[in-house]
Amino acid sequence: MSKPSFWWRAAAHAERRPYLMQRARLMQAVRRFFETQGFIEVDPAILQFSPGNEAHISAFATELVAPDATRSQLYLHSSPEFAAKKLLAAGEEQLYCLTHVFRNRERGRLHHPEFTMLEWYRANTPYEALFDDCAALLAVAAEALGARRFSYRGNEADPYAEPEILTVADAFARYAAIDLLATFDAESVDREKLAREAQRIGVRVTTDDSWSDLFSKIISEKIEPRLGRGRATLLTDYPAPEAALAKLKDDRRFAERFELYVCGVELANGFGELTDATEQKRRFEAEMAERKRVYGEAYPIDPEFLEALEAMPESCGIALGFDRLVMLATGANHIEQVIWTPVAEGGSPL
Repeated sequence: MSKPSFWWRAAAHAERRPYLMQRARLMQAVRRFFETQGFIEVDPAILQFSPGNEAHISAFATELVAPDATRSQLYLHSSPEFAAKKLLAAGEEQLYCLTHVFRNRERGRLHHPEFTMLEWYRANTPYEALFDDCAALLAVAAEALGARRFSYRGNEADPYAEPEILTVADAFARYAAIDLLATFDAESVDREKLAREAQRIGVRVTTDDSWSDLFSKIISEKIEPRLGRGRATLLTDYPAPEAALAKLKDDRRFAERFELYVCGVELANGFGELTDATEQKRRFEAEMAERKRVYGEAYPIDPEFLEALEAMPESCGIALGFDRLVMLATGANHIEQVIWTPVAEGGSPL
């Protein structure tokens, strides 16, 4: 089945409806899964002062008009992370949300400008607990829909099998024949060395590619398609330059960050959460400087979020693309097959 055209037409809806019914069942199963573990579901506001501060995640901007007609810019959040962490600072200990999030410049088989994010957090818990959550959630999804295998474009995985745990460095060695550890340490990166390695394996390199850009290109072209085949993969020990909002490990070359892959699809991104506001502000400023260089714009940094970090307990958290989980569990080949009302692409038919 291909991407639907004009989803509201009866024939198109009838074709998609079996997927949508399974989506509804899966959403109910996810809620039961978290409620039985003592989580509370929260409903974070979509309008935020900052949409997030990752260089290559683009936001939707809007305008707030006050009763006195003064105007200020707000954004549709790209993740509920900032709001969820403020709730952790406020005293919540186990929370989850199933919420719509918004990302500009993204549309394709696995991307949609508005999609559903499943995000959950555990206070005072090591981030490895999320490994078990991921494995359990895959099994819950499979059981809810009666799926024995997950599949996507010819790749399959057993949702009941124990996930493979693979470090990023081992993945680079296994699937790209690159010694990633030779290109960075706790304090610096060797962009030229990684560029030479990327060119050697046929990855296109441009003069303005940073070390992080090259890292992402190699991951997406040479490694991601090989992950999560047969069983899920937990890709662990991300390099410190890719820590994002994660804290660093005792070995400062690595972050408490991992990603979940199934059938070659990135499904979730988890962290042992950073609570050092000074370090987080430094990372945000570096990300926004890179965004300004690449896209000519940057987003504000939320000072209340940085203040909340100082009050937040040691925690772990993870964001999972719910629509992608539905795709894998149902065998859909396009994200718009499993979204009730896909966003129009340039108007309605005549």
